[in-house]
Amino acid sequence: MRDTVHDVVVVGAGPVGLALARMLGLRGHEVLVLERWPEPYALPRAVHFDDEIGRIFQNLGLADEVRGLSQPVPDHYEWRNAAGDALVRIDWSGTADCGWPTANFFCQPELEQVLAAAVAAMDNVTLRRGAEVVELADTGEEVEVAFTGTAGGESRTRARFVVGCDGANSFVRERLGTTMADHGFFYDWLIVDTIPLDDRVWSPMNWQLCDPVRPTTVVSGGPGRRRWEFMRRPGETRAELNTPEKAWELLAAWDRTPENTKLERHAVYTFAARWAESWNRGRLAIAGDAAHQMPPFAGQGMCSGLRDVANLSWKLDRVLSGLSGIDLLDTYTSERRVHVQHAIAMSIALGKVICVLDEEQAAQRDERMIAGGADPVRVLPVTEQPVLGAGVTAVEGDVAALRGTLAPQYPVEREGHRDLLDEVTGYGTLLLVHSDRPAAEAEPASYGACRDAGVVMLSVGAAGTSDLADPTGNWARWFAAEGVTAVLLRPDHYIAGAVVRPAGIPALVNRFREAVQATGSAETRPLPA
Repeated sequence: MRDTVHDVVVVGAGPVGLALARMLGLRGHEVLVLERWPEPYALPRAVHFDDEIGRIFQNLGLADEVRGLSQPVPDHYEWRNAAGDALVRIDWSGTADCGWPTANFFCQPELEQVLAAAVAAMDNVTLRRGAEVVELADTGEEVEVAFTGTAGGESRTRARFVVGCDGANSFVRERLGTTMADHGFFYDWLIVDTIPLDDRVWSPMNWQLCDPVRPTTVVSGGPGRRRWEFMRRPGETRAELNTPEKAWELLAAWDRTPENTKLERHAVYTFAARWAESWNRGRLAIAGDAAHQMPPFAGQGMCSGLRDVANLSWKLDRVLSGLSGIDLLDTYTSERRVHVQHAIAMSIALGKVICVLDEEQAAQRDERMIAGGADPVRVLPVTEQPVLGAGVTAVEGDVAALRGTLAPQYPVEREGHRDLLDEVTGYGTLLLVHSDRPAAEAEPASYGACRDAGVVMLSVGAAGTSDLADPTGNWARWFAAEGVTAVLLRPDHYIAGAVVRPAGIPALVNRFREAVQATGSAETRPLPA
């Protein structure tokens, strides 16, 4: 194995690591996944993903499998006080802009089985379990990787890049030598995963009890499962809280007993809010919990990790293919580090409302939220919208408000085939123009600029005359609402830029090409000794 130089070694076979391996494998790269544990972890952990993450699973070619194991939310997410009054109702029903349900609940081991099977089916991706990475040496041209196996002894291999998706105690992050920014937002919660044995209907499916006696979360754990999360009270030790007897004592308030419920797992977690200052250096990078941790109140932990690798994978693809210099990877840190702080800030803001143990403060909170009619716009803290940091986005003359935001995925129709946008257009960078004429005919100069930059240019508009028909009218409404005529979508579906007039398209495309092209001057900073 020492003579093999892999394109990428991924450390860690959780959802983030397996998704990255699948993404790179689909682009034709040779990937080795090293996972320290000999067997997959069989108990639940993450339970929620949103419509953007559904879109990522769709791009992995796993839409049917993931829909089969997940449970879309049919109603709202509700917070109630101790008296049962509604403090906030957040509509989680319906289909969101990425073409997937707004909120979906699942069981992580089942998702990992799907991802692992998809990876195992690929000739150019190898998953090796029971292989713990113990040393990394970035030589500037490649990374030497040493790992131990279950049978003992040390093996070595080499890779052009190594990505650590190896969790909060990441070995790769340690070798990266980065510092962590920490909000100091720490709370202990007991997580209790169950399998109900009765046919009770849970309505609403997901809700939050904002009771100062014991703040509690009650949510789906995926089809056939329920999860409770109980906040640790002052004077209560972690050891006292983390017992099956305590779990049953707390579940009794919901009429859960060993006769009608199977206790699948109980564990005390310390919620934290922090992120790495640097997510890449030389030929090493980190993603997922290795790069950030956040409280679970917004359900964005795993989601953020999958956004990480969607961002990183298309840039790695370009670098591995010789289309870009290694310095393109620095935009991974600059873009994602800013973006994830929005998710962390939102999680903290929600946690500060939920984790109130003082009865007087809780009463004041309840009065304010009830007076606001439980309307999330009126009663929840205002947080900024998620936008990528500086990177492959900005261009003079474009519509600044759209840069670095996620593009929607409405249905389109082409040659009689109707599906969501990504299914029809495929992988790559896309310049989407709102026009009732074919793009090559409507904007020949822009079409040539796109062709030279390796960008696919398509029009969306009237059926029969544009490249893509707009069967629902959602695209027409979106372009009108945003006041733009063309939008440039990166492979991760984030907007590189948009223009009001067609005349601005060539400059937009040329700026994108300049931002991603090979520079030949990449700095491969050595790792700290």
